[in-house]
Amino acid sequence: MPQKIKMNQENTMTFEEGFDQFLLDCKARNLREGTIRHYSMQIKQIWKYIPKETYISELNSYIFEQYKVYLTTNTNMKDTSAYNYCRDLKTIMRFFMKRGWMEHEELKLFKVDRTPTETYTDEELLRLLRKPSIKKCNFTEYKCWVIVNFLLSTGVRSNSLIHIKVKDIEFDADTIHVNFTKTRKIVLIPMHGDIKKILQEYIAYRKPASEDDCLFCNEFGLPLNRSTLYHALSDYTKKRGVHKTGLHRFRHTFAKKWVQMGGNVVTLQKILGHSSLAITQNYLNLLVSDMHKDVEEFNILREFKRQTIRMNKE
Repeated sequence: MPQKIKMNQENTMTFEEGFDQFLLDCKARNLREGTIRHYSMQIKQIWKYIPKETYISELNSYIFEQYKVYLTTNTNMKDTSAYNYCRDLKTIMRFFMKRGWMEHEELKLFKVDRTPTETYTDEELLRLLRKPSIKKCNFTEYKCWVIVNFLLSTGVRSNSLIHIKVKDIEFDADTIHVNFTKTRKIVLIPMHGDIKKILQEYIAYRKPASEDDCLFCNEFGLPLNRSTLYHALSDYTKKRGVHKTGLHRFRHTFAKKWVQMGGNVVTLQKILGHSSLAITQNYLNLLVSDMHKDVEEFNILREFKRQTIRMNKE
């Protein structure tokens, strides 16, 4: 007798096959190439513990918990790195759940203390913002000086910076159009007088062939990539006697100085391109411990305490 066709066939899709579908979904949702590349790199570490041949139907919250323990006890990676791997695995598993390939379960991430990015000091900023001699410097050094001024005037991310075109700088309207953003929403940043003069002079030296050219380029006029930008700025800062590196450090410095100078947090949110004020608040919370140094340095009570002790001795 022939067997009846069963509708509840066991899911035999492997982790690797499911991940391919996950990436396809990411592309269909038009996520940034950097985001897709990130998942493609992260999965290699995840597969070291959970083999790619594993059936998705075998995945569950217990395996997720085991993976958390494995990362935090059997590897030498930092807590933040372990958190990121777990977060990515959770995102992938939740995709599998939505597709009905595995049982719906709650996946809890562990808490991690985020270390704030150390910002540039005022002394370091003075060194970085000192204009090089136009007659003696080369284009790369001059360009890096302009970029430092630009980053400290706008707080844009590196990916946004390298995609800004000449036409995105509206000198008549004193506005900078940031079209390439993490949220894919256009950000309009007001341009103050100082950066306006710097950019006008820079473009005169840059001599773009078209307004569609990238604003910042290499010495041959070709677009920059993140790696080239990073190494150029790293060399620039070291030459100025500043050994802190990292493009995102300028964004943190911009946010910190904005707050210290009494800037409006809502305006800061719009300039940074955050989708909500809560994200900006979390961003500022990371700066609190760095600000503690300033609070200690400018301790009013300590200053008056010294004077009180001196008066008591008299």
